Amino acid sequence: MRTVVFTIVSIAALVAVGAPRLGAQAPKAERPPAQGAPAPTPGQTPPGQAAPQPPPPPPYSYNAEGRRDPFISLLGRGSDPRTAGTRPAGVPGILINEVSLKGIVMDSRGAYAVIQGPDGKTHVIRPGDKLLDGSVKSIVADAVVFSQDVNDPLSLVKQKEIRKTLRQSEETRG
Repeated sequence: MRTVVFTIVSIAALVAVGAPRLGAQAPKAERPPAQGAPAPTPGQTPPGQAAPQPPPPPPYSYNAEGRRDPFISLLGRGSDPRTAGTRPAGVPGILINEVSLKGIVMDSRGAYAVIQGPDGKTHVIRPGDKLLDGSVKSIVADAVVFSQDVNDPLSLVKQKEIRKTLRQSEETRG
């Protein structure tokens, strides 16, 4: 009787500790697939490995579809010649608003104008010459007409005319 009680107690102790049941098979160790074995399909993960992480979503990009990006400032967009780094030397580096008309010369080859830049230097210009923000459209007897590029993204007008006249002296006013 002692042996029967001892057997029952020992079985109960094994069950409480978590020993494998009698007749149950022990779990098999993971083996790499054999050379001829089929590989796991793309949707499945092999046993014993963690599932792969999905790729991160692509970064957000604004699709303009003909509209301007509302998150980009209209000030200092880089195309404004005044905010550009260095200016070219001479007449191509002068803004139309910085020009002071000093004189106009008419000869058989056409009209020339003498202007003064912001640095105090004088330059000779002819119709068609380019300035930083426009060009010389025409030169008449008492004025120079410039065609200035408009740099306002909200404006429908892309160019405007600016007329710079010679100053009249007090003798010719009277």
